[in-house]
Amino acid sequence: MTMLPRRTAVLVFSAFACAYFLSALIRAITATLSPTLTQEFSMNARDLGLLAGGYFLGFAATQLPLGTWLDRHGPKKVILYFLVVAVLGCAAFAMATSFSGLLLARILCGVGVSACLMAPLTGYRRWFAATSQMRANSWMLMMGSLGMVASTLPVQWLLPLIGWRAMFWGLAGFVLLAMALIAIKVPVWQIHMPSLENEPLLEPPKAGYSEIWRHSYFKKMAPMGFFIYGGLVAIQTLWATPWMIRVAGYSPIQAASGLFWINIAMLGTFWLWGMVNPWLTRNGYTADRMITYGMPASFLFLATIIIAGSAIGVWAGLAWAIYCVSCTFISLAHPAVAMALPPALAGRALSAYNLLLFAGVFTVQWGVGLAVDGFKGLGSTEGQAFQFAMSIYLLCTVLSYAYFLFAKSHNR
Repeated sequence: MTMLPRRTAVLVFSAFACAYFLSALIRAITATLSPTLTQEFSMNARDLGLLAGGYFLGFAATQLPLGTWLDRHGPKKVILYFLVVAVLGCAAFAMATSFSGLLLARILCGVGVSACLMAPLTGYRRWFAATSQMRANSWMLMMGSLGMVASTLPVQWLLPLIGWRAMFWGLAGFVLLAMALIAIKVPVWQIHMPSLENEPLLEPPKAGYSEIWRHSYFKKMAPMGFFIYGGLVAIQTLWATPWMIRVAGYSPIQAASGLFWINIAMLGTFWLWGMVNPWLTRNGYTADRMITYGMPASFLFLATIIIAGSAIGVWAGLAWAIYCVSCTFISLAHPAVAMALPPALAGRALSAYNLLLFAGVFTVQWGVGLAVDGFKGLGSTEGQAFQFAMSIYLLCTVLSYAYFLFAKSHNR
């Protein structure tokens, strides 16, 4: 594989990181804008949930073809085409005059930014050394956390000054700038590339995902990607806030502040992962080893939150921040899956794993809500219903971890 010089690698990372920051901001901004949009478009809770889900619908719909296109055409060409759709989505959102217009624009936004993490990770698989891939993955996630932070209080401060429509016009303009950086700084993809390790030339990738689905390491990582990684995103972007309000007794403003600091904690954690990952890799701490020894702490923290319930009081925000931070060991799975398969399959491996992740986000978001309503219907208090629902989720995460420990893999 052809590695990029250090200076070029930094520029390539920076260009991709700008696009991923904007994608996370676009993903999360509607949560902050929801009161304004609800009032202006007379939306009910169902409409608001559908609007939020429209992003993930567009995002998930592209993942399988995205992987094939990345392997065939490379990250530069693919992400630039996709970001054109993101620009159109932001512009359509800014001009929308009805709920259906907002929803269509939101779907376009999801489609448009769906390559913003998979494209760079595919490039890093070929252009960066193994230690640098782990660092780049963590720091990309850090930029995503920064985008989520920017979608909270900064958006709330700007809203009365410029309005939400101007914000989306501004986002469209910033995406265009990110596209210019990528067009200038990211190398052109070459299908036939010599290896540094005297391996055969990389051949044009075969079509399909059968080799991905059958791979022992992919299957080993799949349940944790679905439940633990997907659940982490579901809790960070949805269920931590209702828990703080309905179980711990936070006001909406206190819950928003708690979510802000959760995102700050995640940002700092991914920065730290990026700093220490090269040293850990050089000293034999593989992704499997760190996940094996690190993940059990998250189960203990979640169990503590569930058992404490309302008694945790003002510490609920801190408790959820600690839980989310303890789950970040699972973030090592993305580059580990990519490195377990040949470089020519990296795009499809990453996109397939990402599809599992976002299927998990949808399932946990919806499943926890169904469970809460179900337990309330059986006579539980709201707090008890949340505790029972999260207990089911905890059981799913523990079982997925147990499968990871005992599944056969050729990558130990």
